[in-house]
Amino acid sequence: MSRIDESLPFLPVNIALLTVSDTRGLADDRSGQTLQDMIIEDGHHVILREVVRDEVSAITGFLRACIDDPSIDVVISSGGTGVTGRDVTPEAFESVMEKEIEGFGELFRWISYQKIGTSTMQSRALGGVADGTYLFALPGSPGACKDGWQEILRWQLDSRHRPCNLVELMPRLKEHLVPAS
Repeated sequence: MSRIDESLPFLPVNIALLTVSDTRGLADDRSGQTLQDMIIEDGHHVILREVVRDEVSAITGFLRACIDDPSIDVVISSGGTGVTGRDVTPEAFESVMEKEIEGFGELFRWISYQKIGTSTMQSRALGGVADGTYLFALPGSPGACKDGWQEILRWQLDSRHRPCNLVELMPRLKEHLVPAS
C-alpha cells in the first residue's frame, strides 16, 4: 500500500496553473483558485497562473512557454477536457507531449466514476511529459480539480511517497536528450 515515508525530505515542486475557459477570468476562476490553495497548502509553489481561451493556439502557447521555462516542473490545467466542439485541451496537450502518462487519465476516471458514475466517460483528463516538464489536464469543475489533486497529484508530487513518485523521476526525464558516451 502507498504511504508517506516521513524519514525522507519533502521536495517542493514549482507548478504553473492554467485555466482554459471562454467565460472566466482570474477573479471568478474557482477551479484555478481551488488548485492553487491546495497546492500551496501541501507545500509546493504556484509560480504562474493564467486563464486562456479554449483555443489550441492559446493553450499550446502557454504550455510551450512553461516547458521552455526551467523553473517550472509541472503544469496543471483545468477546463476544456470534455467532448463539445470548443473542448480542445487534450488536442493541445497531445501536440506538445513527448510521452503520455496513460495511467493518470485512467486513474482519474476510476476515481471520478465512484463519485459521478458513468458521466465520467465524458472526461478526457490526461497527463504526460514534454522536455522534462510534467503536464496534467483536469476537467474544469472545482470537484474534479479536488479529485485530481487530492487523490492523485498530491501523492505523486510528494517526494516522500512510496513505493514511488513522479518527483524522484524528474532528474531522468531528459536522459534521452543526453548524447550517449
